[in-house]
Amino acid sequence: MMKLPLLLGASVLAVMVAACGGSIPPPNERLTSAEAAARGARELGADRDPRAALHLKYARDQIDHAKTLMASGDNVNADRVLQRANADAELSVMLAKEVSAKADADKAQDRVKSLKGGR
Repeated sequence: MMKLPLLLGASVLAVMVAACGGSIPPPNERLTSAEAAARGARELGADRDPRAALHLKYARDQIDHAKTLMASGDNVNADRVLQRANADAELSVMLAKEVSAKADADKAQDRVKSLKGGR
């Protein structure tokens, strides 16, 4: 008879510990950061470069997936997915900047060549 209350108390304690340690608040800040990075990549022209566009697509897909996870209460996995989304969005930004810098460098080289040829 004494074992039943003890077993019940231990079970309740185990459930409470699992509930507290197993969940985190919704990763809203990380979501905002990933969305901002994806928006920045798009504004920098990531859609015009195949590599940047691919990573931007990955980021958008992961953001959508994370929102689904958050809606179902799986904030731990949503946070992990948003970390990947943020990394992909930032990579897309860097790739878009690379394309822009290369285009600027090519224009400068053409300008130098035209100036040398015009002597």
